[in-house]
Amino acid sequence: MTTFSRLSRSDKLLCGIYLVLAIAALVFAFGNTVAYMLSDGNGGLPGFFAAGYVNYATSSLTNDLLIVALAATVLMIAEGRRLGVRYVWAYVAAGFVIAISVSFPLFLIARQLKLSERNSLAAN
Repeated sequence: MTTFSRLSRSDKLLCGIYLVLAIAALVFAFGNTVAYMLSDGNGGLPGFFAAGYVNYATSSLTNDLLIVALAATVLMIAEGRRLGVRYVWAYVAAGFVIAISVSFPLFLIARQLKLSERNSLAAN
């Protein structure tokens, strides 16, 4: 029996929601990053980060995202170690390379699978 088939209905729903969020983030967040990087005169990576601070609104959103990303990274490392989630470093790296809004929901799926596995072992 595969890990996914052993999940409860609520665990499957939760993993489905996380997957939809990761896909949406890949399309919208990472998609805009790619579009920006492919545009002429974008200033490259320094220009990308500078664009996050062009006014108070973008500065607020950028700082908010950075702090949430840091909290998510800390959680991924701590929970990953506690539960034995494999390849936690890949989720963290993907957060920097792709987008934290993509990698964090994917990590949450891996975490939910580990929690479900633990619960089924404890029940037996």
